Amino acid sequence: MTDTLKVRRIGGSLGIILPRAVLETLAVAEGDNLFVTVTPEGLTATAHDPSFDEALDAARAFMKSHHEAFRALAR
Repeated sequence: MTDTLKVRRIGGSLGIILPRAVLETLAVAEGDNLFVTVTPEGLTATAHDPSFDEALDAARAFMKSHHEAFRALAR
C-alpha cells in the first residue's frame, strides 16, 4: 500500500492526516500512541512500543537463565 500524505500545519506544529485504511491497518484510533522508529529502510510506524519488546526479551532470557532459582522460590 502506498499513500502520499501532505504535511500540514496543525496549530504550532506540522503533522499528517492518516487515511482510514492506514488507521485500520495499524489498529489505532484517536488518542492512541503511535511509535515511529528510524530504520535503514526509512520509517516504521507501529501501535506498540518497540522498546517494550526488547525489555520483554531480556526478561525472558533472565528467567530462562535462572530457571532453577525461580522453581525453588515457587515451592
